[in-house]
Amino acid sequence: MKFYDAHNHLQDSRFGTSSAELITQSHSVGIARMVVNGTCERDWPQVSALAKAHPMVLPSFGYHPWYLHERTPDWLKNLAHFLDAWPFAVGEVGLDRGKPDLSYAGQEAAFLAQLQLAAERDLPVSIHCLQTWGRLHDLLREHPRPVRGFVLHSFGGPAEMIPAFTKLGAYFSFPGSSLPARKSRLRETFKFVPTERLLIETDAPDQLVPQENPLPALRNAPGQCLNHPANLVAAYTGLSVVLDIKLETLADIIEINFLRVFNR
Repeated sequence: MKFYDAHNHLQDSRFGTSSAELITQSHSVGIARMVVNGTCERDWPQVSALAKAHPMVLPSFGYHPWYLHERTPDWLKNLAHFLDAWPFAVGEVGLDRGKPDLSYAGQEAAFLAQLQLAAERDLPVSIHCLQTWGRLHDLLREHPRPVRGFVLHSFGGPAEMIPAFTKLGAYFSFPGSSLPARKSRLRETFKFVPTERLLIETDAPDQLVPQENPLPALRNAPGQCLNHPANLVAAYTGLSVVLDIKLETLADIIEINFLRVFNR
């Protein structure tokens, strides 16, 4: 079986210098490709370097709403430059009304500018959304979108909105962090996602998976727990149980969907 990670942050500084080791370990458990998402101008060069060094890495570049305050005057030109060099995907971008003390001002304009780039180049876009699902849907409906679709990263929206997002071209990415018993609502939501729109992700180093996972959480120098990207296999296994689908069958479904949206 081959496994495909629709969203992680292997460039994250919390991993230190262990990215090559993490990729080797991921490859050893069957992971074929991983989308590594940039979040701001500071980390786009690291994403690019990972893609140059490791064929497994599919690079994605975008400005996450948490870091919009860091933008330089040339941020959009810089983003276009990286997409010229690596025309694979745009992200992580999005809207966030849930993070404490995060200003919403300017988020929609930055999101739409990046969505426009994705639409013009027909590149998939990975979208972060927190407590603003209705507004996200309206913006996507009212503006150009990439023909090949977009990914709702770590989807946590209401099941009732799945048909509306699907109609616009959405793929819904399942995070392994939703496997604990207390997150039953998130798991149940994915029963309403059309199988041809399913993806799976780790969001490593964030969104830890349950402790019973065969690959324990990593710890960096300050002792923080980090999600291992190879825990993608546990996310696949968990979703196969949720959907009552054989793991092999689910792996085939995800492979088709991943290659369709990312076309690599």
